[in-house]
Amino acid sequence: MLVAMPPIDAMDLSVPRPWGVWVVEDDNHARSFFETSVRRSPQLQWLGGAGSVREALDWLKGDGVAPDVVLVDLGLPDGSGLDVIAAAVARYPQCEPLVISVFGDEESVLASIEAGALGYIHKDAAPEDIAQTILEMKAGASPISPMIARRVLARYRLLQTASRPEPAAAVPPLSAGPVEKADPGRSLLSGREQEVLTLIARGFSYAEIARLQGLSVHTVQTHIKHLYGKLSVHSKNEAVFEAMRLGLLRHPGSD
Repeated sequence: MLVAMPPIDAMDLSVPRPWGVWVVEDDNHARSFFETSVRRSPQLQWLGGAGSVREALDWLKGDGVAPDVVLVDLGLPDGSGLDVIAAAVARYPQCEPLVISVFGDEESVLASIEAGALGYIHKDAAPEDIAQTILEMKAGASPISPMIARRVLARYRLLQTASRPEPAAAVPPLSAGPVEKADPGRSLLSGREQEVLTLIARGFSYAEIARLQGLSVHTVQTHIKHLYGKLSVHSKNEAVFEAMRLGLLRHPGSD
């Protein structure tokens, strides 16, 4: 006599595959931290990492496993992580980029979102378990550090109330601000960092600073990263405040 076998539960045959995670980070300690967290989660799969823009772009041109999530640092040694985000989204439209960076200014955040990032975590506020943050993002969340969210909202309100961009003629000439003076406090920053800081204080964007200084945007970002580190700050506003406190900048009303 034939005995009817019970139907096989479809779930037994369709175990969800883990989300593939790829990391672009030049700091070996940070990359190791991310890898450890990802490997601990059975819902995630570590696909590897890159430490530079060139290495990342080469990987994206290959035939490896398509990443579901890309963790990207913006301040890479040979370029900007923004280029990696744009290339990753173009190559794998289904991937979800998450920025984890020391840059906390509004411009970096907005540029990352425009490039395709779905989340932005400041390194100083990085969660202990980055795997959980990734899973939350795959579930539909857009993780953003509270300090980043506040600055983005402030920038949005400013853009909403601004009638039009300030005319170029109203911008003070570059020579009007303190760049190089025989002041012991200025030895903290290099001449170029001091120039970039002065332009930051006047509200210039990265692209405008790059054009005025004859530099690439990446080089400007590198100078800003260095001066942030020297001043122990994480945003433009904090940099300007700390520089004024140290006497590296004059108060706008004192010119």
